[in-house]
Amino acid sequence: MLTQQQKTQYQEQGWLVVPDLLNDIMRQKMKDALAQWVEQSRQISDHNQLFDLERGHSAADPRVRRIKQPHKHGPVFEDFIRSQPVLDVLSDLLGPGLRLQSSKLNLKSPRFGSPVEWHQDWAFYPHTNDDILAVGVMLDDTSLENGAMLVVPGSHQGPTYDHHADGRFCGALDPQMPGLNLDQAVPIVGKAGSVSFHHVRAVHGSAQNRSTMSRNFLLYEVCAADAFPLMGVADFDEFNQRLLRGAPTITPRFRDVPVRMPLPPALNQGSIYENQASSGKRFFDQVEVPQQAAST
Repeated sequence: MLTQQQKTQYQEQGWLVVPDLLNDIMRQKMKDALAQWVEQSRQISDHNQLFDLERGHSAADPRVRRIKQPHKHGPVFEDFIRSQPVLDVLSDLLGPGLRLQSSKLNLKSPRFGSPVEWHQDWAFYPHTNDDILAVGVMLDDTSLENGAMLVVPGSHQGPTYDHHADGRFCGALDPQMPGLNLDQAVPIVGKAGSVSFHHVRAVHGSAQNRSTMSRNFLLYEVCAADAFPLMGVADFDEFNQRLLRGAPTITPRFRDVPVRMPLPPALNQGSIYENQASSGKRFFDQVEVPQQAAST
């Protein structure tokens, strides 16, 4: 359970880090599953339903930047998000009813861990209310040097920014937009096993990993059970199967929050990396770090 100070920090700043929420045994199982997936990626040459690949990926030098929906492919990832300590924290922040939206495992390997441009998760999946957050599980020690996520404190209480370019959704906001206060962003750091929580409307992004240490970051999106997606529910049975705590409902709760729909769809589909490829305005550089400077 969270302290009142922790709850207040989340409410006011839009983010929180809880240390040691992932134990070493479960973390090792996750890292073992990840190593198997990276080995498996040697057999493919393009993105698919499981893998999102970095530039330069090859069988000889596998470069994976994301595992899609790991909770559907590895039992340990489902077990973690349904564990009581995690659900207790989520209930403190979102209320008694909880639903899993999706999951992903972002890899930032030494030399080529891709940046993620500034954005709000809310731009991708607006709901009837914004009691939604992302759970960030640090599988490695996470620092500013190896590409920690950056969050602008208090930005979750501000506007929903435009994430479009040339009339289409692109999953990134213009970093030159007035009022963003990107210079106030704070790095979300912690030891391996720490877990972060950030509000769905918080402005955040991350730079390339230029260090010699990997930064593997597991993310889950979790909603209050009465938050319904404005883009609709395609399969109501599957929707209810994603409940983590509480009972199904057909009564969505509405809250007056600013919304922009992610329409027309992004020109490049597949992942946020593909969406943002068409943004045209970059904040974070991506360069190739010399091979001899890196280690695993």
